[in-house]
Amino acid sequence: MPSQKRIWLSVPHVVSQKEREFLLDAFDSNWIAPLGPHVDAFERDFAAGIVNRSTGGATSATTNAKHAVALSSGTAAIHLGLKLLDVGPGDEVIVSSLTFSASANPITYVGATPVFLDSNRETWNMDPQLLADELAACAKNNKLPKAVVAVDLYGQCADYDAILEICEKYEIPVLEDAAEALGAKYRGRNAGLFGIIGVYSFNGNKIITSSGGGMLITDSEDQAKKVRFWATQSRDPAPHYQHSEIGYNYRMSNLCAAVGRGQLLTLDERVAARRANFDYYKKQLGELPGIDFMPEPEGFFSTRWLTVLTIDSEKFGKSRDEIRFALEAVNIESRPVWKPMHLQPVFAHCRRRGGEVSESLFQNGLCLPSGSNLTPKDLDQVISVIKSSSSNSRSSTKHESTRSKSCSHLEKHGIKRPNFSSGGSACPSDVLIPENTASNCQTDEK
Repeated sequence: MPSQKRIWLSVPHVVSQKEREFLLDAFDSNWIAPLGPHVDAFERDFAAGIVNRSTGGATSATTNAKHAVALSSGTAAIHLGLKLLDVGPGDEVIVSSLTFSASANPITYVGATPVFLDSNRETWNMDPQLLADELAACAKNNKLPKAVVAVDLYGQCADYDAILEICEKYEIPVLEDAAEALGAKYRGRNAGLFGIIGVYSFNGNKIITSSGGGMLITDSEDQAKKVRFWATQSRDPAPHYQHSEIGYNYRMSNLCAAVGRGQLLTLDERVAARRANFDYYKKQLGELPGIDFMPEPEGFFSTRWLTVLTIDSEKFGKSRDEIRFALEAVNIESRPVWKPMHLQPVFAHCRRRGGEVSESLFQNGLCLPSGSNLTPKDLDQVISVIKSSSSNSRSSTKHESTRSKSCSHLEKHGIKRPNFSSGGSACPSDVLIPENTASNCQTDEK
């Protein structure tokens, strides 16, 4: 049984006083149910912040994101976003195959059918050429999809110049699933601002968290009002409970919104810390034979929500799973890249275009611990295991030397790491949790 503390893939990072201050304010005011002043403030802060943080020009289908609606999850936001786009039974919706299932599941909630597209190797996101091919084939058959759900994977935007140009040609609306990419940019503009609807997640494993929750953004006041109406059980304005439409219990609680407001203030620091993690991993592991990292093309700014690498087993000497098992043996969590949706049993009946790229990334890709509260010692332990696993590399650097380099590297980025010696980590350091045990620190919900 490993004796060291668990190193998690991505855990909540709540250390500022603002989260506590806002949360206690909500508690003391007795606003602990869904809705409340912190929900309203979170929506205002988010809508203003996501626009103000953007710079540079935008492609023609972008939104000013004047309105934000706080919801119970990113999945709920995708569901209601599809309803706004009038997607329903009999419709098809194109969506990235290389993603978490929450990108595709809501398509079925509205009675539509997903059509899965492969990724390109340049971004690991939806391949614009496959999108063009699919829409051309659909147009020829006089059955265009009702919408496109473009996913921003692992903190990196899709290629929106190309995607939006193709979709505009056929007048197909885009819903941007930026659940994993808050803080990312594409050509100077924030993730989430490229579709008619933008969606984010504040699940516990994301860059910032509200414990659980999501956000839908739009530049239409009418759309925002409609989402709020649906999300509060579609209650009509009457003194009694009257409902003329089917509704949902999708609103965020005032307590969660209070935490989210405090977290939003730390977004830049959290992004910088995760990018510093990636830079250090790449510096230490990038020269190993058979190791490649998720690319960041020119004009893209990834948050590196998760640091993801691929392993060529013939060149490296060990397979992806052998490395994952070696990490788990010393109590370090890592995860395979998302299993493509077109390989999921539940979607076996769905049409897809391409698949070789996402299948290869799934077969060889590994997500490393990436939290913004990782210590230099945590990073070095991960690196040491991977280096020692390679049968084709020189022996790894001694621990103290590597730790010294990692400290200086992080300090160069202005990142101050918390001291966990007093037991202040998000997951108790003296509790060892088996690999398959559920934990709030490692759920993948959107």
